[in-house]
Amino acid sequence: MPRIVVDVMPKPEILDPQGKAIVGALPRLGFTSFSSVRQGKRFELTVDGEVTEDILAQAREAAETLLSNPVIEDVVNVEVVEA
Repeated sequence: MPRIVVDVMPKPEILDPQGKAIVGALPRLGFTSFSSVRQGKRFELTVDGEVTEDILAQAREAAETLLSNPVIEDVVNVEVVEA
């Protein structure tokens, strides 16, 4: 069954304390090549049958109205992934 993947990230002007904690921990674990981390959310919506343009539009609308908080988050990706 195909899935629609929705990625949501904090807006650039919003502080990301989880990302800051991760970037602080990376060097302690030996990962020294990374200077910044932003933590977001990923949603996987499973579709029964074929993903039509109408279903993809519904996923985009759900992403904007339910899966993200538009005040502090941006929907950065909505794509179909074949299982």
